[in-house]
Amino acid sequence: MSVAPRAHDAAAGEPVALDVDGRQVTVSRPRKLLFPAAGLSKLDLARHYQRVGPLMLPHVRERPVSMERYPDGVASEGFFHKDVPPHFPSWIARVRVPRRSDGETVYAVIDSVATLVYLADQACVTPHVWTSRRPDLERPDRLIFDLDPPPGAPPAVARRAARLVGDALRCVGLVPYFLATGKRGFHVVAPIHPTHKFEAVRALARELAARLARRHHDELTDAQRKAARGGRVYVDVARNGFAQTAVPPYAVRATPKASVAVPIGWNELARSSTRPDRFHLRNVWRRLGVVGDLWRAIDSDARELDDVRRRLVALEPSGVSGARRAKRRGARSGSPEPDPSGRPR
Repeated sequence: MSVAPRAHDAAAGEPVALDVDGRQVTVSRPRKLLFPAAGLSKLDLARHYQRVGPLMLPHVRERPVSMERYPDGVASEGFFHKDVPPHFPSWIARVRVPRRSDGETVYAVIDSVATLVYLADQACVTPHVWTSRRPDLERPDRLIFDLDPPPGAPPAVARRAARLVGDALRCVGLVPYFLATGKRGFHVVAPIHPTHKFEAVRALARELAARLARRHHDELTDAQRKAARGGRVYVDVARNGFAQTAVPPYAVRATPKASVAVPIGWNELARSSTRPDRFHLRNVWRRLGVVGDLWRAIDSDARELDDVRRRLVALEPSGVSGARRAKRRGARSGSPEPDPSGRPR
């Protein structure tokens, strides 16, 4: 979908030029309220990405982006935009990705803070990014578990689910990082070395999600159908597929208060004040100005997928016989089968 720049709107103000690392990026219609309930404009959005860009760039650099755009503000209908429109300047990096059928999609690639600001000028509220980077888009460097709590669940339910997933990832040698997504749930993200293709990464994610659902049957589920979830938190692994995207740290979300996706620490998952949508454009710098980027070391914690697989296999024997007995009992009683993996001893 291609959307051309809009004609000048006097009520939205004269264009404003921002100096972003030596490049002039013009914000058109700067007073246009993209978040009318919060009184926040397109210029507010652009300045957020200009300020947060140095923290955000390591997490989005060289990743294709799917733009979530709201030209008329988040109170109106938005759309996802993958292909680069003709009017984008030549300095915006691009990558060509063949489609499954025929042709190709030309994605924008974020390789500078100026790109983030330019996308904000295009009313891109949230730049969703791939889990792989150029030059090898076939091999991801992130393993993502998107935790979707049931409607109306209190934040404590999502916090506990994130702790359970984090514990499970540590059991197999992964290092979990946590993201308050700015909406209803948390993401639990494990950095991995980009040595395996998406098929292998997604298969591992599915296996881990299935084990979690068996072990914590009353709280977690890997059932895709909403009707089968039974009021449990859905452990969604769909973002681990080729060309799938995830919200990156410090991205703004299309919510009335302009919430922001923010990394959080393990200890914060035990605090009642921690909610997935706690941070927004008006308060996020009270935090970032103090703690900085909690994900700054994420790449140094990357693990090898083969090692994770070996840990899974090594955990299996201690619980296999018991799991088989439990399975037979479950078949008679209708109770769920427990996770045979157990925990590290």
